[in-house]
Amino acid sequence: MAESSGKNGAEKQLVELETVAIRFAGDSGDGMQLTGDRFTNAAAIAGNDLSTFPDFPAEIRAPVGTLAGVSGFQINFSSRDIHTPGDAVDVLVAMNPAALKTSIGDLKSGGIIIANVDNFGQKNLAKAGYESNPLEDDEFKSNYQVHEVKITSMTRQALEDMELQSNLADRCKNFFALGLMYWMYSRPLEPTREWIEEKFGKRPEFVQANTRALEAGYFFGENTEVFTSNYIVREATYPAGKYRNISGNVALAYGFIAATKKMGINLFWGAYPITPASDVLHELSRHKNFGVQTFQAEDEIAAVSAALGASFTGSLGVTCSSGPGIALKAEAMGLGVMTELPMVIANIQRGGPSTGLPTK
Repeated sequence: MAESSGKNGAEKQLVELETVAIRFAGDSGDGMQLTGDRFTNAAAIAGNDLSTFPDFPAEIRAPVGTLAGVSGFQINFSSRDIHTPGDAVDVLVAMNPAALKTSIGDLKSGGIIIANVDNFGQKNLAKAGYESNPLEDDEFKSNYQVHEVKITSMTRQALEDMELQSNLADRCKNFFALGLMYWMYSRPLEPTREWIEEKFGKRPEFVQANTRALEAGYFFGENTEVFTSNYIVREATYPAGKYRNISGNVALAYGFIAATKKMGINLFWGAYPITPASDVLHELSRHKNFGVQTFQAEDEIAAVSAALGASFTGSLGVTCSSGPGIALKAEAMGLGVMTELPMVIANIQRGGPSTGLPTK
């Protein structure tokens, strides 16, 4: 279904869709995880069913502009029941050539590309392994709906009277991209404005800069002739009840709390920080009022051994890690088997035992 609307002389078609999968991709420092998280929040507020897939490098910080340094966040949202973050994506927001190259294989034929053309210089193209700019290739453009948007320079322009250093202004470009996607999928700005105020309230200049960038992206989409259509995904129909946006890690934390309350014992959580399992430790540390004890150990073996000790004293001993960390815990897990002590081990999905495999 399509409706016509015109503002400031730019005629737009509002197209209703049932399901959309979007991937935000860029360097580790481009804020793609935050951008995806905020868009997810907007989809939840709109009442869509959704599933997400964050994907970030195993390296602490790979060289800027390289394939190894690409961070991505995929969201699949719908007006019907869905269960996965989607296979092929409908929209790719690519902040640089490396992001385009790593994700283009997952974009549907005829899909939309929003490319930050400011970063498609020869140096970045070479880092991504491109001999020429794919955005200028006629065959490439015939396969996709390519929109070259000067995200970085328009963000700087929106903030130029704030006299911020260019690197600080550039850190707001993810909010420009987010604002543009809010316009494209008919999402309100107000919840994110409020979140920015709460998140950066102690730094008024950051509140102003990020809010301006968000609004600049939104109004660019509304007023430019680059886009002839925007879209809407209606709310999904659910049985009556209370619903919230939640990650698997947070849900796991709540599940452990509920289990120990039903058992009438305390929860001891021994863990060593490791991506992507650390979120469970962070969440549980906020709930000491439920009899939760959290222990951040110096290494994986200490964490699992502490959990065994807690089980010996009558608590529910739990340890948590990801692939490589689980491999390191193996000897102490054997100790638990020999001593017949109950213990729960949460393995948050990641390859192991090798360190350096991609983190998802």
